[in-house]
Amino acid sequence: ALPIKEFGSITVHWYKQSAGDGLKLIVTLSKSAPPEYSPEFSRKRFNVENANNVCNLTVLKTVQEDEGIYHCGIAEWMYPIQWSETYLSVKGHTQMTSNYTVVQWPPVLDPLHPGESVTLQCSIISVFDKATCSEDLSVFWFRAESNKSHPNIIYTHGNTHDECENRSEAQKRCVYRFSKNVSSSDAGTYYCAVDICGEILFGNGTALKLEYVNHLKVSVIKHYNSDDQLNYAALNFSERKTRGRRKRDITEDSVYSQVKS
Repeated sequence: ALPIKEFGSITVHWYKQSAGDGLKLIVTLSKSAPPEYSPEFSRKRFNVENANNVCNLTVLKTVQEDEGIYHCGIAEWMYPIQWSETYLSVKGHTQMTSNYTVVQWPPVLDPLHPGESVTLQCSIISVFDKATCSEDLSVFWFRAESNKSHPNIIYTHGNTHDECENRSEAQKRCVYRFSKNVSSSDAGTYYCAVDICGEILFGNGTALKLEYVNHLKVSVIKHYNSDDQLNYAALNFSERKTRGRRKRDITEDSVYSQVKS
């Protein structure tokens, strides 16, 4: 389900994306016409409706082939399409995927400041003689914002990894890393997800929190002794890190106040 604005000039498109495939259109919904389903997706199993400005897609009698990422695109004239994604996991293939383990690191991050860099690591550990799936694994990174219930996909590795090593005679580990410079909108929980045997296995997630430190500097720039004159003070707000290398403070704003004595 995805909340939308008034439905008048909006068209909603639902897509399905299976592991390793592109997007396939399921249905298109608009106010002026009934839902239009693609031939591959029967209205007997997929139902879309708009209720109280929330667009709901219901999958009836789910089967293993229904697993994948479901994308909702809201198109409005002269505006960019707004996207939201939800991963539908269908229980099954546990025997094939039980020989794989997804380990996400670090489990916990210290609070970061905007502008700092962070690297997240996703390791896939497999058992040599029991790993029956292809070695070409696809790894995705998702971010769940604190105010949203569903994570959004933000990056994919395709089938490329940073390094692989044999942990023992029986186990192999491949490592996938995701690095970025943190901005003020990057807070949330980050998950790596691996396509194994057509099923997606998720890491436990890493919470990324942001920290802001404001410093107030007051300096008198002009002073009068007369009762009828005004005193002016410049207030400089700067933000700087509380740890790591020292950097030059960046002045964000200056506010002038008037005090009449």
